[in-house]
Amino acid sequence: MQTAEKLVPQGYPIAAKRPVLDSHYFETFNKPNVHLVDIKDTPIESLTPTGLRVGGVEYELDVIVFATGFDAFTGSFLRIDIRGRDGVRLADRWQDGPTAYLGLAIAGFPNLMTVNGPCNPAVLTNVPAAIEHDVEWIAGCIEYAEQHGLSAIEPTADAERAWVEYTADLVEGTMYMKANSWWLGANIPGKPRVFMAFIGGLTKFRKRCTEVAEAGYSGFQLTERRGD
Repeated sequence: MQTAEKLVPQGYPIAAKRPVLDSHYFETFNKPNVHLVDIKDTPIESLTPTGLRVGGVEYELDVIVFATGFDAFTGSFLRIDIRGRDGVRLADRWQDGPTAYLGLAIAGFPNLMTVNGPCNPAVLTNVPAAIEHDVEWIAGCIEYAEQHGLSAIEPTADAERAWVEYTADLVEGTMYMKANSWWLGANIPGKPRVFMAFIGGLTKFRKRCTEVAEAGYSGFQLTERRGD
């Protein structure tokens, strides 16, 4: 019973975080060679030559897998010193939370396209399908720019703001907001608590992206290439 109680999600409603759906996950903890140690109650004290010491007990281990969370949506971008117009750093632009138009481009950062960026549905849908869409859409955008003699393409501040607000409106009132999840950046100390994914689904997202492209990239500022 003690083990089962530790495996029950605490402090948030079901589906506010991803539920465990793996086959035989819970049954695994009934095996004689499996022990559940809650490091919230008894934190890891130290690594040892043969494993870990927790709560005064040393556990001999062959492999240690560290799964401490990750900096979703922004981590990989902010580890690069990306600068936009007038030398503005992306890290400064996102200091109050990440923003992007369609999760694909950022106002003030011409020709910077993002795959699975903020305000994109990827992590809440079929991720490979979402990645394929983003890559194909970006390739089409580059082709359009080349065919129309453009040197730069970037979203307008108004278009980006409208998409960010739309994304925020969709998630407001949902159970997603009731859990301290990595979707909100809660696993990163000091990171702004902003729900970073688009929850409208891949079909609605693809439809909107198609409409933008077919309208000559509405919401984007297009800069024509200057003559030599």
